[in-house]
Amino acid sequence: MSQFHTQRLQWSPAPDNDQVEHATIEVPRDYADPGGERITLALSRRRATDPARRRGILLAVNGGPGGDWGGGRDLPDRYAGTPLEEVYDLIGFDPRGIGESTRLYAEVAVPAQPFDSRPPDGAFAGLAQDMRRREEACARGGGELRPYISTPNTARDIDVIRGALGEDRISFVGYAYGAYVGVVYGSLFPGGLDRLVLDSCVGPHWTWREQFLQQGDAVQRNVDLWAGWAGERHGSFGIGTSAERVLTTVEEAVAALEALPDGAVRLRTLFDGAVGNRAADRGRWDGLAALVAGVHRAARAGDADACGELLAEQGTWRPADNEGDLRIGVLEAITLEHAWPDDLEVYYQDMREFRKRFPYGFGVLRASPWVGAFRAFEAPEPPVAPVRDGYPTGLIVQADGDPMDHYDGGVAMAELLGHHLLTVEDSGEHEVYVLGGNPHVDAVVHRYLVDGVLPPERSTCPGRTPRPDVPADTEAQTDAHAPA
Repeated sequence: MSQFHTQRLQWSPAPDNDQVEHATIEVPRDYADPGGERITLALSRRRATDPARRRGILLAVNGGPGGDWGGGRDLPDRYAGTPLEEVYDLIGFDPRGIGESTRLYAEVAVPAQPFDSRPPDGAFAGLAQDMRRREEACARGGGELRPYISTPNTARDIDVIRGALGEDRISFVGYAYGAYVGVVYGSLFPGGLDRLVLDSCVGPHWTWREQFLQQGDAVQRNVDLWAGWAGERHGSFGIGTSAERVLTTVEEAVAALEALPDGAVRLRTLFDGAVGNRAADRGRWDGLAALVAGVHRAARAGDADACGELLAEQGTWRPADNEGDLRIGVLEAITLEHAWPDDLEVYYQDMREFRKRFPYGFGVLRASPWVGAFRAFEAPEPPVAPVRDGYPTGLIVQADGDPMDHYDGGVAMAELLGHHLLTVEDSGEHEVYVLGGNPHVDAVVHRYLVDGVLPPERSTCPGRTPRPDVPADTEAQTDAHAPA
């Protein structure tokens, strides 16, 4: 394996940025067979602007899984203008399978089942069949590379990058799935880590299916908080005097949308998505309350066109791909690291439960069958158990209302590994440090990465966007709005 760690990198200027260099590096496709097929990783580097203060390299990995569609090489640019660029060589790379690295492809399988935020039981078999076809398309497009696109192999790739750069240790920032990569790297190569930041963590003991299921509760927590806030401002929005009554208004709007003659399922699906997704952004809570009021009025009046205009900005997950086209298949491959139930009734029961408890933000689709139910390969190795044995205490950043990576996952990771936890309070932010533009978080994490000063073991800071400056109703107003 030493030939990979000692390979010489040939850096060249990036074509559109003279502050950035690009290089490629070779790694084994299968680390259990280092003499076999090789794949290529694409790297970027911004050299430290103050060589006298340089303290090593900082490597960052973003989320996905799969590098957020190939943005890994761009991460050093995101740190430009911060204190990090003075003291670190900033390293980015596209993880195996995506971007300018060797790509893992999947064929596109366009779903046949209509996109529905509250699918009836009769649609369940069709949703499962869509996932079966999706997994078969991934297998056709991915070929022999697919089993080797995994978190442990990405961690091994990082250690090859460390060795090829001639560094004994790296500092690391990982976002969302990238945070999990950092945990696995520290578990496999504890001697290679210096300072570590994990931003928006998954739970240390959750399977990928459990991670998906946790998102339903994470979204609903934000909806419940928003409903409580709106209920205290019935005089401004007119949608209820308590959280319970606000959510009753939401469900009245849902029922009215379902009663519309044309496009009812589509409009209700867009509305469910808007309620769940927009509740995460505290700064837009007033806009969400106004949207609910508007849709409630328009739907009950039977005005589908007005409802469509109100929901025009809301999107769904459906891609605009053509059957048989190629796309990147990293997400599906990574999530097959864990076992998935093969009994479809397990998914169907969870879908019924989520349809009742977590209808907003497409919660039920997080419980529906995934490609793992029809997996075309078994992972070559088991998942790496997270452990911290031999590297320094790091820092976890977790927003208490993160809708993608449940807050409880960050707390559990901090407790398991003994890392300090910075909670971003009253916030639905995700991937916060630098990428999210939160100056409170940035100041704390900069001080740790640059000066080595960790915040207290359990500390807090405010979210980026405060709640809207809409005054709560007075007691007299509340009494006036209460039913007789």
